[in-house]
Amino acid sequence: MHALFYLLEHADEPGSDVPAHFDLGARLACEQYRQGQRVFIFVDNRDDAHLVDQHLWAFDADSFVPHNLQGEGPRAGTAVEIGQTPPVSRRSVLINLASSVPDFIRRFDTVFDFVPADDTRKHQARARYKQLRDLGAQLATQKV
Repeated sequence: MHALFYLLEHADEPGSDVPAHFDLGARLACEQYRQGQRVFIFVDNRDDAHLVDQHLWAFDADSFVPHNLQGEGPRAGTAVEIGQTPPVSRRSVLINLASSVPDFIRRFDTVFDFVPADDTRKHQARARYKQLRDLGAQLATQKV
């Protein structure tokens, strides 16, 4: 498994309802979809799932990403699925927007995770990084 942690150098945009790492996660989902990947976006709760869902709908028409919340849409889901429990169908890419690593992390070939600028989220990201390292993931970081 390969895991890439994006180091966000700036805090969330003032006045934005969408945290910076959610915005980047949605854009990565769009990019991965265009590369033919099936993506699962892992979130902490239903409110976060709805926030990501709405943000994906807000992209311009040229950036349409077929997506659904878990339990909605076709049985095997669309190209991008958002939820809190293991996806029903095979997906190779996990975009982790949650505060923890999911128990089912080993199902994925590629993991994208984020180190937000605020201290609480940064501490949570360090714990996820250590957990993935302990699982034997090939880790990399990239500043954004």
